[in-house]
Amino acid sequence: MIIMSVDFGDSRTGLAVCGKSELMASPVGVISEKDFDKCIEKTAAAAKEHHAELIVVGYPKNMNNTIGERCEKCRLFAEKLKELTGCPVELWDERCTTVSAHNYMNVTNTRGKKRKAVVDAVAATIILESYLGFRKNKKSE
Repeated sequence: MIIMSVDFGDSRTGLAVCGKSELMASPVGVISEKDFDKCIEKTAAAAKEHHAELIVVGYPKNMNNTIGERCEKCRLFAEKLKELTGCPVELWDERCTTVSAHNYMNVTNTRGKKRKAVVDAVAATIILESYLGFRKNKKSE
C-alpha cells in the first residue's frame, strides 16, 4: 500500500511516502504554507500526485500522554484532509520526531537554510518509518 505521512506545521509541513512494498519511507518534500486551508489543499494535491492509499498525520501528544492545542489542530487537519482526498487518514503519535530529525541533521552536518528546508520532511520520514514498523509487527502477530 502506498502510504504518505505528514508532519504538519504552522509554517512548513513535511511529507514522506513509502511504496507498495512498505519497506522504506522516503522524504518527498516540504510545503511552505502558513494558511491552514491552503496547506490542506497542497497536502491533498501531493497525496493525489503520489497515489497515496493511506495518509498518516503526525499527532504530537505531550510527553505525559496528554493532548494539547497542537494535537487538536493536527486532528482537524487530518479530518479536513480526509474529506478533501477521500483517502483514509490516521493519526500517529509523533513525540520527539522533530528532535530526532534535528539529531539526524547534526550527524550529517546539515546546517543553515538547507537544514530548515529539509528537517520537516525528515520528521515526516521518521513518522512513516515508525508507522511502518507498527504495521509490520501487527502483521506478524
